[in-house]
Amino acid sequence: MEALRPVARTLLRDRAYAAIRDAIVAGEIEPGAVVRDAELAERLGLSRAPVREAFARLVDEGLLESKPQSYTRVTPVVAADVRDAAAVVGAMHELVTRAAVPRLRDADLDQMRVSNVRFAAAVRAGDVDGALRADDELHDVLVRVAGNRAAAATVTRYTPLIRRLERRRFGEGGSCRSAGLHERLIEACAAGDAEAAARITADIWNTLSDLVDADTAD
Repeated sequence: MEALRPVARTLLRDRAYAAIRDAIVAGEIEPGAVVRDAELAERLGLSRAPVREAFARLVDEGLLESKPQSYTRVTPVVAADVRDAAAVVGAMHELVTRAAVPRLRDADLDQMRVSNVRFAAAVRAGDVDGALRADDELHDVLVRVAGNRAAAATVTRYTPLIRRLERRRFGEGGSCRSAGLHERLIEACAAGDAEAAARITADIWNTLSDLVDADTAD
């Protein structure tokens, strides 16, 4: 938890939520760790109220579990939960890809290419956080262009469950095959082939099954 920093006093509930969520995903607050609103409020430079609200949201999203009058702690990484989340998030990405491809502009494609260059470079350098951030940037182009708020909200809600496992596996030296798939995705998008782009998106998310299976086998 040493990396947590005070946040600006604007949108305090959302800022507290994002800071704590990111710390959990990054492993700075480990699975099973008990979290206390007073302690985190002090670290973040906030009152306890927005931290408590953030806790409630994180419990609802599966990153925290709480027993009233007893404890609030970080949930373990459960393969079945990750598999379920990946199925939902993957379906949403296929949906937004189909919707976005006909609307993509050259600037959008250029942004996806730049993100994939960053992704590949981060993977080569072993920069797990950089790789996952670039991956999000690439796919977020399609989410944004599609304009489906329900799909975007679903992706935002369930992706952190997946990222915890991805980050751990990549950090342990796990391989990543998505850079080449990203290139194929961008090519399909540039060609205006929404169905091909959706199929490649499905392939990208299906690679998560390998991570889940590997984690289960460990």
